[in-house]
Amino acid sequence: MTETPTESMASALHLSGGDIPGGPGPSYRLWRFGGNTIPVLLAVPHSGRAYPESTLASLRAPDEARLRLEDRYIDAVAYPVAAANAAGLLLAQAPRAMIDLNRSVDDIDWGMIKGSKPKPLRHSLANRRSRSGLGLVPRRIPGMGELWRRPLARTELDAWIAGIYQPYHTALGGELERLRDRSGVALLIDLHSMPPLKPHHPQDRPAEFVIGDRFGASCDPGLVDLALRYLANHGRRVAHNRPYSGGYVLDRYGQTVRGIHALQIEVCRSTYLDARLDQPSARLPAIVKLLAGLVRTLGAEAATMARRGPIAQAAE
Repeated sequence: MTETPTESMASALHLSGGDIPGGPGPSYRLWRFGGNTIPVLLAVPHSGRAYPESTLASLRAPDEARLRLEDRYIDAVAYPVAAANAAGLLLAQAPRAMIDLNRSVDDIDWGMIKGSKPKPLRHSLANRRSRSGLGLVPRRIPGMGELWRRPLARTELDAWIAGIYQPYHTALGGELERLRDRSGVALLIDLHSMPPLKPHHPQDRPAEFVIGDRFGASCDPGLVDLALRYLANHGRRVAHNRPYSGGYVLDRYGQTVRGIHALQIEVCRSTYLDARLDQPSARLPAIVKLLAGLVRTLGAEAATMARRGPIAQAAE
């Protein structure tokens, strides 16, 4: 993780919790930076790289699975962005291959589980992503096929949920409530990275950033408009909700009537990684500077919301 020493880093309160069954260390890390004044929490659910050896051994192609499933090194962007603004930061340590924290706990493909199963099994909105292979525990990736060499034991699944999923969401929900109670408003920025989007035609230049708000359900439209304008004004190609509008995290925590707003930001991996989309590149500091300014702008705007009510929607 890239770290730039600052006064806020020096006075950061570092908390951790959960555990990765069979693996090293806690399942999440949480920072509250000194001088925190803006009601913003950055959360990074797909940054984890702490793989148990048993998990790697169970994957058919562990190197490719890691490259495809991880939001590769987006934590190296998130940490200095949060520290520069004294915003809260929640980083997953457990890998997405074990548990996808942006899914409902019910979004399980029971066909990959060995042992007791709920009866009767029903298809519903709760497990719609698992039926495409990318549920709570990913099963398939397009172009790769099955991820696992063997079925997952029900006892393993239960341990992963207890050690990884539940502690992360307890921490996330608790931090948002703490920010809201302190400031009257809270803004969650759920930070992800995406593979380069494909152009629709030869002259098309796809978006480098996608702002998701569940089509208006999870965040005040004024904050969304501010984020879109900020990136566009800095010469960046940005899209709104397409192809990524956000997922379970925004559905669960975006409670605008209670003053809790949630945005998902997808960052194209080509903007901060090397040509293989594997390791951080020399472009990473520019993305850190850009997003630090975005968080500062959104945080300042959100801090005024409790005093003056909802932000007026921008004119069409």
